[in-house]
Amino acid sequence: MLRVCSLGSGSGGNALVVEARDGLFFTRILVDNGFNLRQLARRLERASLSLRDIDAILVTHEHSDHVGGVARFACTAGIPVYCSRGTARSASLNDSGVELHPIYAGVRIELGPLAIDPYTVPHDASEPLQFVFTDGDRRVGLLTDTGECSETIVRALSRVHALLLECNHDERLLHTGSYPYFLKTRIGGALGHLSNSQAAKILRRLDCSRLGWIAAAHLSKVNNTPFLAQLALSVALDCRVDEIAVANQDDGLAWRAV
Repeated sequence: MLRVCSLGSGSGGNALVVEARDGLFFTRILVDNGFNLRQLARRLERASLSLRDIDAILVTHEHSDHVGGVARFACTAGIPVYCSRGTARSASLNDSGVELHPIYAGVRIELGPLAIDPYTVPHDASEPLQFVFTDGDRRVGLLTDTGECSETIVRALSRVHALLLECNHDERLLHTGSYPYFLKTRIGGALGHLSNSQAAKILRRLDCSRLGWIAAAHLSKVNNTPFLAQLALSVALDCRVDEIAVANQDDGLAWRAV
């Protein structure tokens, strides 16, 4: 059995729990942690979990909204951290006292009943990775903090049963908004973040024949709205707007089975 729960998704902090169950045995992985210990504990409690229920941390890249609380939590809980060598170096995890395990794109990680397939993405970070998770039966994909589509992304995410997909900004809101030009250029660039329309285009390239549900993630509070993200994805999938879930900054996304 495989299920996921977002504790929060956006520039104010990110964390995702992935849980696999094999009989009475559970493995729970925290993907990123941009929250301090108190915030993390509160968000885990909302998901009926505690700090003690997490077995390991997986890090996508070194930006503070994803890695800011990783070292403190890992050292406090005594759990290992898995990330690329580039992420470890840029996030100063090598000297943080954590139990560090390097991971590589295309090389599967197995933690109890949970298998993790890392893949590369274009983003302005040092060796960033995104992931597909499986319990051997079902597959859930994660794609955020990505500037554009690639063949690697299409191969990784085709035929997943569930998907958390970045819909960071609406292009019109970004270009006409108050952000300075350099920041607009970064966000909308090839190493930035996916717009609603880019996310929709990715969906059209994927084999979605097994897709049971999808959640829009990493939405900007300034340059996007949940409805605009849901609308773009619903058009791409030819479904109702309310069939598209949203993982937001404050409430995340409640537990969903894959």
